Amino acid sequence: MNLFAPLVQRGVTLKNRIVVSPMCQYSAQDGVPNQWHLVHLGSRAVGGAGAVIAEASAVQAGGRISPGDTGLWNDAQVAAWSPITSFIREAGAVAGVQLAHAGRKASCAAPWDGGRAVAPEQGGWLPIVAPSALAFDEHSIVPQALDGVGIDALVADFAAAAQRALAAGFELVEIHAAHGYLLHEFLSPLSNHRDDDYGGSFDNRIRLLRRVIAAVRAVWPERLPLWLRISATDWADPQTDGAGWDLDQSCALVEAIKGDGVDLIDVSSGGTLPRAKIPVGAGFQTPLAATIRERCDVATGAVGMITAPAQADHVIRTGQADVVLLAREMLRDPYWPRRAALELRQTPDAPVQYQRAW
Repeated sequence: MNLFAPLVQRGVTLKNRIVVSPMCQYSAQDGVPNQWHLVHLGSRAVGGAGAVIAEASAVQAGGRISPGDTGLWNDAQVAAWSPITSFIREAGAVAGVQLAHAGRKASCAAPWDGGRAVAPEQGGWLPIVAPSALAFDEHSIVPQALDGVGIDALVADFAAAAQRALAAGFELVEIHAAHGYLLHEFLSPLSNHRDDDYGGSFDNRIRLLRRVIAAVRAVWPERLPLWLRISATDWADPQTDGAGWDLDQSCALVEAIKGDGVDLIDVSSGGTLPRAKIPVGAGFQTPLAATIRERCDVATGAVGMITAPAQADHVIRTGQADVVLLAREMLRDPYWPRRAALELRQTPDAPVQYQRAW
């Protein structure tokens, strides 16, 4: 098995193990994608990736990270996504989308505008919601703790967004339970201080995520794969931060959901703590994906500082993960998969219009 071996999941085949990771573009209006998203995502499909996953798309308007986030909470968004997914498929890639709710990190400016909380008069919104009334940092809005009605509505909205994703032409859905956003906030004891059925014990803290997975899988066709992105660790220092979410709990979560219909665990990390000490470096999260794959006997995806073709190929050949997800490197070079094919002595899968260059 190598980087350019096909991957079959349910009724979908990725032509190689290279996946464009979801990357927020902060460029939509009212959650509606536009020509920027068509070119951004379409060019990476033309570039040769096996799958292209669209950015974190909110299941509720209040679940956006920023006013510029895309969404799947109404039919206007479905209509705008449809030509994008059609182009991705025509270019030979599988079109995926990440379903998300930002939780206590909602209503923030785009990174190039500072990334801090945005007031309603500046285009933001209130309230923002979370498992507990704990702000992310000193610059963030204090959220409202979700009540039972809000939790039920959230689960229903994830399912409705999955139905819209299907109508829009997506063939892969990824549930976003990482990076300190709402579902991850419920998992981590650092952000979840509840004393009801959704807080305290491990089983309680994973309850909401399991409900979301079940609701999405119930409406997402059996022939199509469902992925889950998690932060395998909060990178918390027990001495200064307290006990956070960690790799052992991630493995326990994966074991708990084995029968829930998730086909691949996309393994990232961090996001709960604003100043966590994260050992960022080449492939720094790959060992987390490898551990989960080995311990739990599940398909995993490795993401984070994967830049070189030989590095990516090594991850697949050595069985550390089943796919590699590239983000920043794909921003720098949409045709990275074709360059990787040449470096690894594979045949570049170039469209006929570009074959003279390869």
